[in-house]
Amino acid sequence: MVKLTKIYTRTGDKGDTGLGDGSRVAKHDLRVEAFGTVDEANATLGLAQLHAEDELHELLARMQNDLFDVGADLCTPEQESPEYPPLRVTAAQVEYLEQRIDAYNAELATLRSFILPGGTPLAAHLHLARTVARRAERLVTALMADQPINPEVLRYLNRLSDLLFVLARHANGNGENDVLWIPGANR
Repeated sequence: MVKLTKIYTRTGDKGDTGLGDGSRVAKHDLRVEAFGTVDEANATLGLAQLHAEDELHELLARMQNDLFDVGADLCTPEQESPEYPPLRVTAAQVEYLEQRIDAYNAELATLRSFILPGGTPLAAHLHLARTVARRAERLVTALMADQPINPEVLRYLNRLSDLLFVLARHANGNGENDVLWIPGANR
């Protein structure tokens, strides 16, 4: 486990940061942007969790923990035969999200329009988390174009944003109270 006794180290004062393999990169490096955005998505889940109860509260907590796994995976570049095997996101974590999507989606009213991010406070926060997860996904695809990345990371982020969409609809009375987009309504 991690043990932090000192919060500031001064090692990043010149604009670089350490990765999980000990290498250093600029703080604006695409890899840092990707795992930093995953951290941001995690923080938005924390806000959503303030409005969630019971099973949904536990599900969001699980996703928050998984997002730390995603960040740890992204923080450690792929390499052959590492001395210490890094933490990597697994297909089982993705499959769990798929199971939750299927279960919650089965309860939803049929979607007949695009919906606007809003409704209940919980739904609004879940929509915000969804958009940040999608941004993280876009950054990971850009990173994958340049460097090898565990493909389960991208799959996880893709399913996460799908699940957050479904959960936002669940938080809006299983879709009955979704805020619908009305094309050209204000022309």
